[in-house]
Amino acid sequence: MKYQQRVGHSVRRTSGTVALSLGILLSGMTLAQQRGGTLTVGLGYDIDTLNVYSTGYLGDVQAAVVEGLVAPDQKARYVPVLATRVPTVANGGIKVAADGKSMVVTYQLRPNVKWSDGQPFTSADVKFTWEAVKNPKFIAESKDGTEDISSIETPTPLTVVVNYKRVAPDFASTLFTFGILPKHTLEGKDLNTDVYNQQPLGTGPFKVTEYRKGQYVILDRNPYYWRKDKAGVQLPYLDRMIFKIIPDSNTMVTQLKSGEVQLAYGVPYSQVSQLDNQPGLNVIKNSVLSWQHLDFNLKGPAPLRDLNVRKAFAYAINKATVSKALGGYPTPIDTVVVPVFSYSNKLVPKYPYDPAKAKALLDAAGYKPGPDGIRVKDGQRLSFNIMVQAGRSTDEDAEQVLIASLKAVGVELKPDNKSGVAFRDARYKGGYDLFYSGWITAADPTYSVFFGSKGVNNGQGYSNPAVDALLNTAESSLDPQVRGKALRDFQTLLMQDLPTIPITSNPSMIAVTDKLGGFVPNPTNMTNFVNTSGWYLKK
Repeated sequence: MKYQQRVGHSVRRTSGTVALSLGILLSGMTLAQQRGGTLTVGLGYDIDTLNVYSTGYLGDVQAAVVEGLVAPDQKARYVPVLATRVPTVANGGIKVAADGKSMVVTYQLRPNVKWSDGQPFTSADVKFTWEAVKNPKFIAESKDGTEDISSIETPTPLTVVVNYKRVAPDFASTLFTFGILPKHTLEGKDLNTDVYNQQPLGTGPFKVTEYRKGQYVILDRNPYYWRKDKAGVQLPYLDRMIFKIIPDSNTMVTQLKSGEVQLAYGVPYSQVSQLDNQPGLNVIKNSVLSWQHLDFNLKGPAPLRDLNVRKAFAYAINKATVSKALGGYPTPIDTVVVPVFSYSNKLVPKYPYDPAKAKALLDAAGYKPGPDGIRVKDGQRLSFNIMVQAGRSTDEDAEQVLIASLKAVGVELKPDNKSGVAFRDARYKGGYDLFYSGWITAADPTYSVFFGSKGVNNGQGYSNPAVDALLNTAESSLDPQVRGKALRDFQTLLMQDLPTIPITSNPSMIAVTDKLGGFVPNPTNMTNFVNTSGWYLKK
């Protein structure tokens, strides 16, 4: 559901080192080490809303407050949270209709779970979440999964029966994973304007105490949290988490070095060396499920709708140079499906760095160098605006490499960088000529949100019925062979059409105090804060 930046944070999207299971997270510590303390986290973006279904960014803060029925662990495997198990065909939680066209998913909920106001969490809240998110009046960042459901039954307070109109293998990565909404406080309210957007109520380990837009969010321990460690100690261990909004990376690094900030992810590669030997800090390389891309707005300037022009862009870009400019951390890629997935297609059409071929393609398309070296045809110069997230220095560094690479073949790119709501709106509505950024996905990605004709993240206006059909096949079958073939064929078509150029797969660099125990990076768009209950500050 959330796919951004979700990599701006942006997204959205970790190699994973410590298991997310309670047994590993919550054992082996003495009480003196566990209880109390405040952790200050630096966020490199300004939060638009604390409603996990409305935000256009990664729900970092929200993940510590709001819980879903299941969540991905550090190996991108779904594990139960508010549900007692992850439904599967094998355990009887998923039943496919005899005609193979629909399915029923049954969740058993954990008993004795309460909202942070002390009210009981029940199956009615799960059904209400579906009704609230699919409500046409609610302006959501994404409503993925809502239209796939025909009805929900709640035969008991701890049983949820979800009737799907289709076979939905991606059910775990949409809707109920990102968070359940409280029926008792939101029923009858306008979810677009309710105070919930600034102070969400959840079942998670923390609750929102104060939110100052553009400055910080303060979370305090949820006194009703349901989890306990093996010794029977109620979680979370931390008293408080403070999320500071610090869009400027230089300021972020300064505060990490001074100890004002104890945890930050997405540390710019160019600044990692400043922190590598900083006493009291550890730097972790987190291989997230993300890729960096250069998108063409196919609703924008006419030259970008010319396939030969787009191919020329691809041949003009030296992905190895982009990686080198970013410290060598990123890995060049040729497809939008990162290599960790078995269906990543190594046989897609490729566009290796070849500036001579780029120039030849532009020549053939009728674009000849003008007096200033920028190519022109019928009075139209190959001059475009390129957008990245302002203040995100890693993307700004890559942007400069792209500008230089295209200039070398006679194309001018002019920075038109945006931040905050302006960046979000431009990304979704196609308010750019060219867009360089990153997407981070769920453990079981739904690529139609990016490349389907009606995809919520398809601001560039790409549409190919054949791609839609392949993605529909992949997203409506439980057969891994059928899904794999459809996804491999989708990648081939996408790279033939070239609405986007995959550039690199970028790890996220995390700086964290060596006093923080229990911290486990997460590779998915559920963020590193999906299980903060087991974190503790060493005495």
